[in-house]
Amino acid sequence: MPLRNKEVNPDLDRMRHSAAHLMAAAVQKLWPEAKFGVGPTTSDGFYYDIDLPNPLGPAELERVEAEMKALHKQGLRFERTEVPIEQAIAEMERLDQPYKVELLRLLQANGTTAIVKEFGDEGVADAEAPAGVEQVSFYRTGTFLDLCRGPHVADTGAIGPFKLLRTSGAYWRGSEKNPQLQRVYGTAFNTREQLEKYLWQLEEAKKRDHRKLGKDLELFFFSEEVGPGLPLWLPNGVAIRKELEKLAVEEERKDGYYSISTPVITKEDLYYRSGHLPYYKDDMYAPLTIDEKNYYLKPMNCPHHHMIYSVRPRSYRELPLRLSEYGLCHRYEASGVLSGLMRVRAFLQNDAHIYCSYDQAKNEFIKVMHLHARYYRLFDIKDYYMAFSQPDLKRLDKYVNEPEKWLAAMDIIRQAMDESDYPYEVREGDAAFYGPKIDFIIENAIGNEYAISTNQLDFLASERFNLTYVGPDSADYPVYVIHRAPLGSHERFVAFLTEHYAGNFPTWLAPVQVQVIPITDRHAEYALKIRDMLFSAPIATATGGLRVEVDLSSERMQKKIRNATLMKVPYMVILGDKESQSEQVTVRHRSGNDLGLMSLDRFLELLGTQINSRRDHD
Repeated sequence: MPLRNKEVNPDLDRMRHSAAHLMAAAVQKLWPEAKFGVGPTTSDGFYYDIDLPNPLGPAELERVEAEMKALHKQGLRFERTEVPIEQAIAEMERLDQPYKVELLRLLQANGTTAIVKEFGDEGVADAEAPAGVEQVSFYRTGTFLDLCRGPHVADTGAIGPFKLLRTSGAYWRGSEKNPQLQRVYGTAFNTREQLEKYLWQLEEAKKRDHRKLGKDLELFFFSEEVGPGLPLWLPNGVAIRKELEKLAVEEERKDGYYSISTPVITKEDLYYRSGHLPYYKDDMYAPLTIDEKNYYLKPMNCPHHHMIYSVRPRSYRELPLRLSEYGLCHRYEASGVLSGLMRVRAFLQNDAHIYCSYDQAKNEFIKVMHLHARYYRLFDIKDYYMAFSQPDLKRLDKYVNEPEKWLAAMDIIRQAMDESDYPYEVREGDAAFYGPKIDFIIENAIGNEYAISTNQLDFLASERFNLTYVGPDSADYPVYVIHRAPLGSHERFVAFLTEHYAGNFPTWLAPVQVQVIPITDRHAEYALKIRDMLFSAPIATATGGLRVEVDLSSERMQKKIRNATLMKVPYMVILGDKESQSEQVTVRHRSGNDLGLMSLDRFLELLGTQINSRRDHD
């Protein structure tokens, strides 16, 4: 059963916040000259930014953790006091804590609204004040005094099992013009079992990291000469992309989609017409000037699809019309958020737009969700939920100012979600500027969540592009537009699948499906013969046939097997005297399972069954 979203545990958050103070107290005891920035909690732990003359390496973190444990045993109370802000500034100056002084002066000048936006709730005693903060709160833990809003646990003994994880550099207030502090990360849990599970997940995440596996399995890479966020796909990665596209074409054909194709650059007038330039310009590449006209790299496919819909008048008999494209898009993501294939600047999107009547919109929305569910079953994605993103109707400066249309569109989605019985939660303020949307959140094998795809309902496009249809009464009616991308972008979905499978892709999706391994040089001729027979076997894949390689290196057999296993090739065909004399093959699975001697026809039958069903049965 799919998961609902994980709710934040306020008690755990409070305990982790207290653990951050405990860590700072330990650091100050070891290095009294330490100067402290901010120390908030995160989704899975906490950190503190600290200014120290000496770097904190693994040995230093062990010292800090040992000191934390000593303070933990003492059961030191978290004692709160509130003082006038001028007194707080004087106290932090006396303690030589310049970052706390700066924070206090920002509070004094700008109030809690601005300070919470930049730093969180650090030190704020009053819940919300635009300016003129008069009182702030401190918490004392033993000899350590910290500016903090709280709340905290009663004493250090109430903090559960904790662990310091790593350090990184962090500029004060996020600016390179400011000093670089050391950010010390840690985590804490209610029980030892929870902590150990989390630490296992961290280690597992390192093994599954798509950036590492992408390099090891030769899927993709990035080049500074090409540009940040612009992936270069290698043959192994392209094989996965092609299989995903083949899958999408087959599934969309079942649901009545038509394939189209659109260019990657467009005159800026189209984006003014769609409304994207006013709302989206910061996420678009700078324009190219051609023949005294500005052109933009395409950041999304929507306006182009609307142009295709409007190429001629449409009848109600054509609706719903489903237009699909694997369209190459470019978005200028900030360099700081680029992360392997998860956040890139060039991506191929599994995009489609459904043009339908108002009465058809709900059922079409449900059909798209069923398409998502089919994909998730295929990829064995069991944990997922949907985030229903609505606008903040009190802030229509961020959205199209059509309150009645917003309410109607949200009602359609809510009915679709309730009738489909898929789990969802409501998120206010996250809608697209032109309509509400559903984001599909999936969870991988170690509990990491990804927003992998979206499904949006657009009531603005019909107005801006005059998208209408002729009804049974010969009158014109506006269409509703559903934007959907069940597989998201190739880039993000390949990243997810790489981590989901830990690189052990099922046979149908594996970049190399069979590795042929001759035991010695005298078996090379037979190995090439088997390779050619496998290569030409009548098994349909997205790349035209079985993806087969032969290892003719001078390495020993066991090393060849190990190399193929490290490359996570599903099947190895081992060929020696016995195999060549009997004209058979010995098959070994990457799991180490020896399938024994068999005819080539039997092996091909096994491969064909797994590839055609897109299911492994080893």
